Amino acid sequence: MKEEYSYFDEDPKKGTGFILTIIALLLFTIMGLGIDIDEYVQHEYLNIPKWYFYVIFTIDILMVISLILMFFYKKIGIFAFPALLILHFFMHNYYLSTFLYTDVTNLFLFTGFGMLAIIPKWKFFK
Repeated sequence: MKEEYSYFDEDPKKGTGFILTIIALLLFTIMGLGIDIDEYVQHEYLNIPKWYFYVIFTIDILMVISLILMFFYKKIGIFAFPALLILHFFMHNYYLSTFLYTDVTNLFLFTGFGMLAIIPKWKFFK
């Protein structure tokens, strides 16, 4: 008899790996928000227009919301988070000529550890 193996988690309960992944993504998202706040405090000295901060803080808030949606098994969070993260990275790179290692690390965490924790739970996402 041939046994069938399932490599995906059959339990909708959020495991330690899933929770730690969301916490790590949230930590690096908050670090990026801290950089944005620091730039806002210095915006007159750095000659950054105010409209930029309306956009970048909106992106930061939407990234946190997408992580919350991921935690509650919503697929839109999985699609929105990397798109917003890349947009955040390119906004900093294009408008301020800053290369944010927090965004690069966050993207690595999402594609590496995040997918190891998220893909097995995919069938529970709505």
